[in-house]
This record gives sequence, structure tokens and C-alpha cells, in this order.
Amino acid sequence: MALNKSQIEDFRQLLNEKRSRLLHEARRTLDHEMVIDSDERMDEVDQASSEYMQAFSFRLRGRERFLMEKIEHALRKIDESTFGICEECEDSISLKRLQARPEAQLCIQCKEAQEKEEAVYAEE
Repeated sequence: MALNKSQIEDFRQLLNEKRSRLLHEARRTLDHEMVIDSDERMDEVDQASSEYMQAFSFRLRGRERFLMEKIEHALRKIDESTFGICEECEDSISLKRLQARPEAQLCIQCKEAQEKEEAVYAEE
């Protein structure tokens, strides 16, 4: 089922809001990131904890960056009038799926097939 103009504009607004929240969270993470003074002496537990938090922060930023790319891609698809179309089979992505994940690039059937294929490769 094709989306109407009102639905598409609602998704554009939702994606822009998600992008803004993501940018806000990324800025907040950077602002609150622990900075270690090289002259400061820490015991091993403090240093291990600090290193763990830094690694966690970098991993989180990687996921944020990946999600941001998907959001930007979805916004481009809106501009190109291809939003809501599965990139694999070219069928419509269900409204329910788009409401849950507006940045979705695949319909649920293609996504499930992709995950099964990835699971097979992960087992090898």
C-alpha cells in the first residue's frame, strides 16, 4: 500500500525528530565523557573503569553514527519519492513496520531472510 502525502510528511517529521534527539544525545555524551589528565595518578581499578567507560562511549557513538546514516538515508528516500519501498524486493514496507522503525530499508520478510542468512554465516 502506497503512503499518502500526509503520512510521508509525518514520517519526515518523525525522522527529523529522531535525528535531532540523536544529535543531542551524542553531544551530551561527548560533553560528559570522562577526560583523563595524563598527570593524574589513578589506581588500577579506577583506570580500568575509566577505560571501560571510554570503550563503551566509542561503541555507543559507532551505533549512533550507524543509526544516523540510516535516518539520513530514509530522509533522502523521502526526497526521491522512494520512501516505504523495500530495497530488496521493491514491495511496500508495511505501515506498521515503518511506524516502529521509520528508517527501515527492508520489508519484514526481506529483513527476516537477511537475518537468517547472517545467522548461517555467523555459525560457520
